[in-house]
Formats: sequence, C-alpha cells, structure tokens
Amino acid sequence: MDTGDIVWVLISAALVWIMTPGLALFYGGLANKKYASNTVFLSVIILGIAPLVWSVLGYSLAFSGNGKFIGNLHNVLLNGISFSKSTMNLNIPDAAFMLFQGMFPIITVAIITGSVVGRVNLKAMLMFIPIWLITVYTPLAHMVWGGGLLAKLGALDFAGGDVVHISSGVSGLVLAILIGKRRKLKDENDEPDNIVNVVIGGALLWIGWFGFNSGSALAANSTAILAFVNTSIAAASAMVMWFIIDFIRTNKAKITGALSGSLVGLVVITPAAGLVSPTAALSMALVATPIVYFLINFLKNKFHYDDTLDAFGFHGIGGIIGGILTGVFAFKENGGLIATGSLKQLGIQGVAVIFTIIFAGVMTFIIAKLISLVVPLRVEESVEIKGIDYELHGEYISILGSTQFNNRFHTGNK
Repeated sequence: MDTGDIVWVLISAALVWIMTPGLALFYGGLANKKYASNTVFLSVIILGIAPLVWSVLGYSLAFSGNGKFIGNLHNVLLNGISFSKSTMNLNIPDAAFMLFQGMFPIITVAIITGSVVGRVNLKAMLMFIPIWLITVYTPLAHMVWGGGLLAKLGALDFAGGDVVHISSGVSGLVLAILIGKRRKLKDENDEPDNIVNVVIGGALLWIGWFGFNSGSALAANSTAILAFVNTSIAAASAMVMWFIIDFIRTNKAKITGALSGSLVGLVVITPAAGLVSPTAALSMALVATPIVYFLINFLKNKFHYDDTLDAFGFHGIGGIIGGILTGVFAFKENGGLIATGSLKQLGIQGVAVIFTIIFAGVMTFIIAKLISLVVPLRVEESVEIKGIDYELHGEYISILGSTQFNNRFHTGNK
C-alpha cells in the first residue's frame, strides 16, 4: 500500500462528495423561487440515500464477481472489504476504492433531479432514487469499471462519461417527458432565484471535479496530474467559448452563462481526462461547447419537452459528445483516431454511448411506470401552481422568495 496514493484518493473522495452540495446550490440558484428549496432538498436528501444504497448493495453489485452485466452479492453490507489490502492490484485498500467509487452515484442521481424539479412528486422521487441506483447505475458501473460487457468491448470512460453523465442526462430526459411540462402562472418567468448561490455552487462543482477526474487515476501519479490539467483547461476554455457565443448573440455578459460553459467543459472532458493530451482537452472543449450551446434550445423547441434545468442538455448531450471525442483524441496506446488513423476505437465508443442511452432510457421508463402504479409521478396542480416550496417544505432559499409567497398567496393577491 502507498500512503501518498491513499491520501490522494481519500481527498478526492471528499472532493467528489462536495460536488452534490455544490450541485444543490447551483440548481437551487437557477431554479424558480417557487421550487428553489425543493430543488436543493432533492440533492441534499440524496446525500443520505445514495451512500446507504451503495454500502448495503450497490458496491457489491458493481465491483464483485465477473458477470457481463452485473456483479454478485459477495460484498453485501461491505462484507469482506479490506481496510489494509487490495484485491484489485491497486496501491490503495479495497475500502478506499469502495469509498471513492461510492461518491459517484450520489452526484449521478442528483443530476437527474434537475430535469423534473418544480412538478415531481416527492414520494415518487424518493422511491425512484434507490431503485434507479440499483438497476441502472450499478450495472453500468460494473459494465464499464467492474470488468463487465463494455470493459470487455474496450470502451474508454476514464471518470464517468457513460456511467455518470449520459446515464443521468438520458434518465432525466425520460422522466421529464413522462411527467410533462411545468404549469406556470401568466406572469411567471424562469429568472434564477439566486445568482450568488449559482456562483458558489458552480465553484464547488468545479473544484470537486478535480477529485472526480484526477482521483479516477486511483493513485497520486502522472495520470492524476494529466487529468487535473486537462480538467482545468477544458473547463476554462469552454467557459470562455460559451461566453463569447452568448455575448455575440444576446449582447449580455451573463454570470450563469459563463458558469454553464465551464460545466460543459467539465462534462466533456470527464471520459477522456487521463487519456488525452492537454491540447486535445482544449480541442474537445472548443468543439463541444458550440454544439451543446445551440443543440439545447433547438431540441427543446423541436420536441417540446421541459428539461427544467437542462440536466439532459448539459450532461446528456455533453457526455455523448465527450464519449465520442474520446475515441478521436485518445493517446495512441488507447486507439485514438488521430493518433492511430484507425476507426476501431471510435466505433467502440459509439457502441458504448448508444448502449448507455438505450439502457438508461428504457430502464428509467420501466421504473417510472412501475412507480406510477403506486403513487403519481407528479404533484397536484394546486401544489405546483402555488409552489412546492410553499406547500410542501415551508422554507425558502431566499428571503425574497418567502416575501413573494406571502404577498401572493397569503393575501390572495394572484
């Protein structure tokens, strides 16, 4: 065991954990005042649910056994997990590996909630979260990182393009379509609730992503450094590119736009972080950013779905582009198209992306339909119109939000 590697992986695990509170603030700051608290709550409660699911069953299903699609129950309740030795030929104990990997399902399922905030039934969502983690996340983690089907195929996913971003983005889209569009008052708009929270949340996501990508090297080595550098370059260049495009189109210098751009860069580089050069990281961000920028609104206007906070737009589309570009820019030893002139790895990446889309989409549809037989997927119309924060939570992210609720609904001034 290597003490330096252990320390780095533990620090990285903490950085990945902090991404979910960061996402809560980021989402909550962007959300309408009627459901800003509900938006934050959905991420916060996942901090409790996901680690329990992972410890009891998820880790075992993801990283035990040699099945093509799923692991086994050998490590249920963390049975047999060593705190001093590795069974995976790593320089860190199995328990450290388990802890680091266990931070990823937290942020993954939290991303999904951004597609449906404002109208999803809390009871339905609380049922959906553990079921999705067991039936969608853990099989994908096993297939990509646990020696399963996609790993055997040769798919490259350094830190979670397929497992985290495509799966959450596509699942969010399916839920958004099944639940339907938000109901709004005539004078209601989608102005962000709290720009300061967006900035704080964006900063926490950015710094947490260094652990997300660099920690995926599972050692304090040159690959970790490369992933760290690539993550920084991709986020920065995508931020600048998004700002330029948005400023030209709107003549407004938006804080939310700049941070949205950084998010695109972070998502796109995730599957390739330790597998490409810094120049490639820059290229991936510059290629992906305009595609994501224009495709988000085009798809929403074309197909009329309500992806509330663009979870599919940023994570789904960004993850798909990142997964494909990994096959283009990967180092020669990883079969990248530019380095080898061969289309083989690009084809493998395409198969992995398509498989992930279909698997996550179909499974999410099935889970949601089964839950709808027990409880409605959507809150009542009156609750949605008045605002879930007012009706369900009784607490507000901002004083302004509380004041507006009191003026509008307590006085009957609608």
